[in-house]
Amino acid sequence: MSMALQFRDVTLGYDRHPAVHHLSGEIVPGALIAIVGPNGAGKSTLFRGIVGILKPLAGSIGLSGLDARDIAYLPQTVDIDRSFPISVFDFVGTGLWRSTGLFGGMGKGARDRIAQALAAVGLNGFENRSIGTLSGGQMQRMLFARVLLQNARVIVLDEPFNAIDAKTSADLLALVRRWHSEKRTVLAALHDMDLVRANFPDTLLLARTPVAWGATAQVLTAENLLEARRMCEAFDDSAAACAVDAMPSQAA
Repeated sequence: MSMALQFRDVTLGYDRHPAVHHLSGEIVPGALIAIVGPNGAGKSTLFRGIVGILKPLAGSIGLSGLDARDIAYLPQTVDIDRSFPISVFDFVGTGLWRSTGLFGGMGKGARDRIAQALAAVGLNGFENRSIGTLSGGQMQRMLFARVLLQNARVIVLDEPFNAIDAKTSADLLALVRRWHSEKRTVLAALHDMDLVRANFPDTLLLARTPVAWGATAQVLTAENLLEARRMCEAFDDSAAACAVDAMPSQAA
């Protein structure tokens, strides 16, 4: 089976200071995988590398024939400028930019697709609301609607269930299961280990370097979680890139 994503001894970081060290492994098409680790473990950095926002400091990320339009990215809500004067309808419509172009016409077909995506996430009646008026749960539903419109083969979700109510979390988790059933590749950065154990068959435990990668039950042991916390606390933020020996290859 061809690989959806391949990490070849990749190091990612900012200003030559690494945030993810020496990650090697592969994610098969159709995988549903959680990326977990303490705060500062490099989860968001890894996602920015996958979607092309960050270029590796060393190593490479192989997309196996995928291009940018094949990857949908849901950032953390703190990365969204809620003061920007845009309606929910128009924001969700940006999910069509790759197919219509930035200044492409918004015909009836496109408008119908936006309306269907809003309905799918429970935001009927919110079309003309400014994004700045949304609650945390409504904001996350809107971001999921935009991902729905992108119809991507690989979906990257950064903290998709953080600080939202249980009903919203359950509704959005149902969408994740739907994408998985459609054989899309889904990666999600998560903090709730019970949610991961119940819904994600595979997990990468990250602490700047890979601690464990494989079946969730084997990865999320007390020993591994303690080791990840210890490694993050011991990490030197001022270290130069590639200042540690390469870790052994990890594979799903």
